[in-house]
Amino acid sequence: MSDRLLIIEDNAQNLYLMRFLLEKNGFAVLGAETGAEGIRMALHHKPRAILLDIQLPGMDGYAVARELKKHPELAGIPIVAVTSYAMVGDREHVLAAGATGYIEKPINPETFVSEIRSFLPPEPKPPEKSLR
Repeated sequence: MSDRLLIIEDNAQNLYLMRFLLEKNGFAVLGAETGAEGIRMALHHKPRAILLDIQLPGMDGYAVARELKKHPELAGIPIVAVTSYAMVGDREHVLAAGATGYIEKPINPETFVSEIRSFLPPEPKPPEKSLR
């Protein structure tokens, strides 16, 4: 499994900051500015996790999360909503749409990478080599 992450975010400054923090910590980062583009990239690249803004033009993040979960090959990939939606009930709404986790914006640069890591599935262990 790779350390490739997909960020679906239409705000260039937010995308830049998340990409910078993640790449500085060894992740390869793909970026998409729309939900439709993000879905296509997820199907093609099968990232280790998807970071998803909720306020996207056209197809919002709720619809994107539901669409991603429809694809069996993407069903096990964690979706982490990174959003400014922070009202009562917003977290539950995002999780009900298919997100695995939720991080509020503005992100905290000191904790962001560890928060993302907490949602990642464990790396599979390589097969043990026989000593024969």
